[in-house]
Amino acid sequence: MQLRIENVRTILTAPEGINLVVVRVETSEPGLYGLGCATFTQQAFTVATVLEKYLAPFLVGKDPRRIEDLWQSMYAATYWRNSPVLNNAISGVDMALWDIAGKLAQAPLYQLFGGKCREGVAVYKHADGENPQEVEDNVRRYREEGYRFIRCQMGGYGGAVHLDAAMRLTPRYVPVHAPRGAQPGAYYDPSRYARSIVPLFEHLRESIGFEVELLHDVHERLAPIDAVRLAKELEPYRLFYLEDPVSPEDVDWLQTMRAQTCTPIAMGELFSHPLEWQRVITNRLTDFIRVHLSHIGGITPARKLAALSEAFGVRTAWHGPGDLSPIGYAANLHLDLHVPNFGVQEWVGFSERLQEVFPGCPQVQDGYAYPNDKPGLGVDIDEEKALQYPPIEGLPEWTFARRPDGSPARP
Repeated sequence: MQLRIENVRTILTAPEGINLVVVRVETSEPGLYGLGCATFTQQAFTVATVLEKYLAPFLVGKDPRRIEDLWQSMYAATYWRNSPVLNNAISGVDMALWDIAGKLAQAPLYQLFGGKCREGVAVYKHADGENPQEVEDNVRRYREEGYRFIRCQMGGYGGAVHLDAAMRLTPRYVPVHAPRGAQPGAYYDPSRYARSIVPLFEHLRESIGFEVELLHDVHERLAPIDAVRLAKELEPYRLFYLEDPVSPEDVDWLQTMRAQTCTPIAMGELFSHPLEWQRVITNRLTDFIRVHLSHIGGITPARKLAALSEAFGVRTAWHGPGDLSPIGYAANLHLDLHVPNFGVQEWVGFSERLQEVFPGCPQVQDGYAYPNDKPGLGVDIDEEKALQYPPIEGLPEWTFARRPDGSPARP
């Protein structure tokens, strides 16, 4: 069967006010197309330009079944590699090609990987609150809904305050002191944040017990030595894992953390280069790898990363935020069903709007997520409905992070 790529299109939509980038790869076979997630919310229009101006002309006329060859060619074509923009663009194509492969085989994608290792995917929800009691109430609510893994956060990162151009304060946050003339931004207090987390988990374990698995995300908001201290102090409360305690630039500190605490570590949300995860995994400096699939280039490199992780006893916990399309979530879940070293899957869930725009969204029941068993990824897009939610110009407010003295910080 002769088969070739005839067109590559990008679809930008924001049903929940978050820019999503979807790639549609159309083939010479009537009605045969694939969809992929290329969502890089902060640079959505840049990714779309790379796809339309550079990758699409290269791909048209190629055989969509040559997934590995096309991935390697796209990866090397720009000479300078591992840009998050390029990786996301490649991811959109890569997922779409795997979607086509599943449709050609008339099988859900996990079957092409070698079949299931589990029937459902354990997921965790986010329980937030302004104080320990609010967090506890949300944890109990999720437990009643069947979730056994719950991430617990409290009041931003240390009583943050958002300052807009008019220097108004958003009411959700407790103000921190900023100097006269402080620039607009998303302010947070690392010291106050660090002091608040241990009492939070002490409260949760005393009130709820140890039957539910609790997680926490540091989000690289602390100095490395403070992250080590926090990991040590959280030991008695037996977290399922402590997420991203340090930034990619500071991963050498994980060795110090490992030597001083047995709190499990999850790393990798910001990883985009193989050298960032290779030494962390091969030196057993993390327990979970939680990269964003499109940020590293899609399903093809994620399968290899999962295999490397398995060899060193590291489990997967793919990133699953709001800035991930249901197509990207489906890619996560097909890998989760298959890989033997699966750990847990982050889960935000889908609003009615998202489910209307993306027919075939995966579903959750009693704390387990299930993709449908349609061929390929199993998720489609209604382009007419997608057009009702145009993409948003500008950058998300939370990325403009600042410390109490007004200095810029990396979120």
